[in-house]
Amino acid sequence: MNTFKDHLKSVRTGLLVLSASLLLAACASYSGSALKPGEATLAEVEAAMGTPAMSWQNPDGSRQLAYTRGPAGFHTYMVAIGADGRLQSIVNVLDMKSFARIQPDMTQEQVLRILGPTTCGKAYFAARDELVWQWRYLDDFRASAHFMVLFNGKDGTVRSTMSMTSETECI
Repeated sequence: MNTFKDHLKSVRTGLLVLSASLLLAACASYSGSALKPGEATLAEVEAAMGTPAMSWQNPDGSRQLAYTRGPAGFHTYMVAIGADGRLQSIVNVLDMKSFARIQPDMTQEQVLRILGPTTCGKAYFAARDELVWQWRYLDDFRASAHFMVLFNGKDGTVRSTMSMTSETECI
């Protein structure tokens, strides 16, 4: 005869299995790691990862999608969709390799295409006539860090960049 304790144990086990399944599904959709390049379609990417924060249509018919996982997250995934509508690649762009691509005199649009929308805010500093965009990321030591792009206030082009390990809040 089943007792109340047995029933309760069965319910707990079921909830644990369900929770673990949901957590695994959430992790796969966070980065799109379950999607296979060359096979997954745009519709499958959006079903797994959601609506992109930004997207761009390229002249050759391909598309670029930006999936920000901030402000609490530390990643932005750039998804390349070929002209055939199939996934080409998914890359986390909040890393030193991508940051090194940001160069003086680049436009804000060029920066967006490389890093996606800011995950940590924007601020304007009138005394310097400077606009600062900020992204949270994990540095090479897996510590919370901030990457900032400083734009010239007059023409909106990149003046400089800086990065710092920090536990402080976003701007």
